[in-house]
Amino acid sequence: MKKSEMWTYHNPVAVTFGLGCFDRIAILVAARPYLLVTYPDAHFAVLASRLAELLGPPAGMVSDVSPDPDIVDLARQSSGIAMLETQPEVVLALGGGSVIDSAKVLAASAEGFATVETLLDGGKPSSGWNPLPLIAVPTTAGTGSEVTCWATVWDRKASIKRSLEYPMLYPEAAVIDPHLMHSMPCALTVSTGLDALSHALESLWNRNVNSITATHAVAAARVILEALPALVADPENLDSRSRMAAASLSAGLAFSCTRTAIAHAISYPVTLRYGVPHGIACSFTLPMILDSLAEIEGLTGQGLREIFGPDLRVGARRLADTLDQLGVGLDPADYGIDTEEWAAIFNEATVGARGRNFIGTVRRPLQPLPPFAS
Repeated sequence: MKKSEMWTYHNPVAVTFGLGCFDRIAILVAARPYLLVTYPDAHFAVLASRLAELLGPPAGMVSDVSPDPDIVDLARQSSGIAMLETQPEVVLALGGGSVIDSAKVLAASAEGFATVETLLDGGKPSSGWNPLPLIAVPTTAGTGSEVTCWATVWDRKASIKRSLEYPMLYPEAAVIDPHLMHSMPCALTVSTGLDALSHALESLWNRNVNSITATHAVAAARVILEALPALVADPENLDSRSRMAAASLSAGLAFSCTRTAIAHAISYPVTLRYGVPHGIACSFTLPMILDSLAEIEGLTGQGLREIFGPDLRVGARRLADTLDQLGVGLDPADYGIDTEEWAAIFNEATVGARGRNFIGTVRRPLQPLPPFAS
């Protein structure tokens, strides 16, 4: 093996996947007092009741998680945990990416929210810091947070997105039961599915790509491009739900090693300033980025051609077609972003950490790529 081909891969999460595996959670919790983190919706109240039947009542519950959790809310939720009569020994996250990210923050703040602030600022925790173990039970097919060691934290007061990351924040286990995703509304199905597609592609056009991540990424993208439109056409199809859940997991295993790249870097200000859902914000640029990589070779080019065929410019137009058919606008103007602001967002994205992961070179702001159907 040549020196340039050397790479590493690591993911410590124990994954249980399959229809009905929700009922196996008791084995993983192993009678430990647990903190349940979930959404306030009635659907999740029903699932929480099922958990109580399986595990007994939780030691505490955080059930007011909102989409794109803000640091102010997380600090408030953390302070309530210290007041619990029985302190939890494990955190159980039941929900989508916002719930799992919130659960990581709460697990990290077991000894006080100051540790979270330190980690968000790029510092290291004090010696002896011991975050609570986490079991992630995703109810969406998209974020991959169940197999990563980082969480997105939004600071709306400062208008910035921050990242909490530390190797000890990988979940102890992930339980992926496609039954839990069966009732997802169409808009959420599309947004989270496209987030997973973005994770797959972003891990391919990435300076950290390697053979293992590329294998996961190619498999994930090929399934998503076929299964997501089919699922939109037939939302009750449990086979399509299962395929999307597996593809989202594969995408998560890919980008848990590589991290994301320029599409995600662009997405954060688009979500913060314009309120665009994360999965849409990080996917509407994918055809433009793919088109810019038409001549790419190596592992990235090989993987992209396995997904989109030998001509990546044609593949980019077909991808634009798919997004258009899913109702995704392909022009920044579709989201209220004018030309000057788009240039500023693009330029800011290229110099950040995620932008620097991008394996390509784009010297001017990406331009909208129309679908064939237009």
